[in-house]
Amino acid sequence: MDKMKKFLKETGSTVLTVVIIIILTLGFMKFVAQRTDVDGESMMYTLHDGDALIADKLTYRFSDPKRFDIIIFPYAGDPDSYFIKRIIGLPGETVQIDTEGKIYINGEVLEEHYGAEVIQNPGRAIEPVVLGDDEYFVLGDNRNYSFDSREEAVGNINRKDIIGRTWLRVFPFSSFGIIDK
Repeated sequence: MDKMKKFLKETGSTVLTVVIIIILTLGFMKFVAQRTDVDGESMMYTLHDGDALIADKLTYRFSDPKRFDIIIFPYAGDPDSYFIKRIIGLPGETVQIDTEGKIYINGEVLEEHYGAEVIQNPGRAIEPVVLGDDEYFVLGDNRNYSFDSREEAVGNINRKDIIGRTWLRVFPFSSFGIIDK
């Protein structure tokens, strides 16, 4: 009988510890971070097909997304699919892409080095795209192979739809580390 009580006492403590760890992990993943995988080549050469990333869900609870942040958001056409793209245009700005592939923000050429090549198809941004007070314009780094804000099906991204910003690559292990912006 004493052995049974001792066993239950020791086992109960272990079970409680495991339950607490599971609850903390689930809470962490729900409110602080999210693991996501890159599927496709739209963010090459920054991110690669098969990369496993951690997205920070906490930062945007206290501050607004910034230009060039790489964000995760659900695709409106399939809420179970998530896109990973770079913020180019901020709320209230006007974005336009000319036939030479230059990106303009409020009429000024955007100085950036993320695009893997010259944009061949400006899409809907051939005409000025005026962003609302809570809207962002996003592009993939692999500009000619990215389904992004240039397409009507993606369009401008609402602030409330942004899940978080990517900041850590956890796989492949050879590329483990902070993601450079």
